[in-house]
Formats: sequence, C-alpha cells, structure tokens
Amino acid sequence: MNRQLFAVMQRRGELLAKIDAQREQVAQIGARWQAPLALADQGMGALHLLISRPVVVASVVALVVWRRRSLTGLAKTGWKLWKGYRSLSALSARLSSRQSGS
Repeated sequence: MNRQLFAVMQRRGELLAKIDAQREQVAQIGARWQAPLALADQGMGALHLLISRPVVVASVVALVVWRRRSLTGLAKTGWKLWKGYRSLSALSARLSSRQSGS
C-alpha cells in the first residue's frame, strides 16, 4: 500500500512539474502574440469605425478623388482629419457629460 501511495505521489509531482512547464510555454506564446493581436484589435476597431460612419468614408473617398494628391499627402491629410475628429469627439463627450451632470 505504501509503495502504491509513493508511486501516486511521485506521479503527482511529475505531473505538477509538467503543468508548470506548459504554463510557462503558454505565457511565452501569449507574450509573443500580444503585440500582433493588439494591432489586429486596433484594425478591427478602425474597420468598425468605418462601417459605422459611411458618411465619413464617402467624404474621404470624395476628397481623394477631388484632390488626386500623392499618397503621402493624402496620408498626412487623413492623419490630421483623424486627430481632429478624435479631439472633437473627446470634447463633445466631455461637454455632454458636464451637461448631464449639472
């Protein structure tokens, strides 16, 4: 009986060591995938934003067709528009929260 109990306890120790090694492997894999998955998440957020605002997309397409500028010029203009939009959205959210809090 003691021999069986010892074998079970030894097997338990081996399994716990294996679990620890696998846990470390999963943590390493997770760390490796964290940045690419965060980028994909941001891409999905941008896609959702574009889908939820078709007027903005149509405006950008019209701007591209109208201006016919170089790609870098369009990227700079787009970045400025995006930052302006985000700033106005944040300002609007702050103002609406102040009004609702009063």
